[in-house]
Amino acid sequence: MAGVWGIFEAGTVGSGSGAPRGSGFAAVGTVEYKLPVQILAVDTTTPRGSLAVVTDQGVVAESRSTTQEGHSGWLLSAADAALRGLGLEARDLDGFAVTVGPGSFTGLRVGISSVQGLALGAGKPCVGVPSLDVLGRAGAGRAPTVVTLVDAQRGEVFGGVYDGEGRSAGEPRVGTVESLVADLEDEVAFVGDGALRYRAEIEALVARARFPEVDLFLAAGLGRVALEALREGRGCPPGELRPLYLRAPHIRKPRR
Repeated sequence: MAGVWGIFEAGTVGSGSGAPRGSGFAAVGTVEYKLPVQILAVDTTTPRGSLAVVTDQGVVAESRSTTQEGHSGWLLSAADAALRGLGLEARDLDGFAVTVGPGSFTGLRVGISSVQGLALGAGKPCVGVPSLDVLGRAGAGRAPTVVTLVDAQRGEVFGGVYDGEGRSAGEPRVGTVESLVADLEDEVAFVGDGALRYRAEIEALVARARFPEVDLFLAAGLGRVALEALREGRGCPPGELRPLYLRAPHIRKPRR
């Protein structure tokens, strides 16, 4: 049984944008949640793709796939298997979550479009969370400053800076490791696949760099962040999900 109930009093959603009356999306303050809240979370921003059903009690189902061939081949079948295994249908969930980037352009399209389709069919709200924010939360408590780095290929990383509690301390950026970390001082925890790939370079630039082990399959952590957002009325209609691109796509010219 879904854990959401309420009186839909207005034709607006938590993000403040319009929705037709009776659309199933509630205005801020008109939805109350009871335990357990259930959400399906999807991350396809890197080759490490994952899907998880998360409730207030924790992760109740999870699927992981590491592939260089894209995530479209396994994602929807994994979602169906996870829900069937729990005796649920998509409409029984309270919402859907997806990492909106930065990351692989193809991966972002697959994840966002899949979640939009599921949420539209179920009539449920969505929560979009940057992948760097999910990593920032995973690194909370490891050092006074947490830096999230995702491999952006071409010798660059997507990066974000967070405080010791995993709260954002600046805008996300893309660039070389040196350009993103050279000015950091004191003790810093670096997390993400970019931190692993460029560990030697980081250690040469930051004297007190730490590299705590965190889970790089992000769906479970995403689900925990999204649960908080739903409780606070920060869900949105599926059509309002937008990818976070920090640079233009790399288009190869055809060979002649």
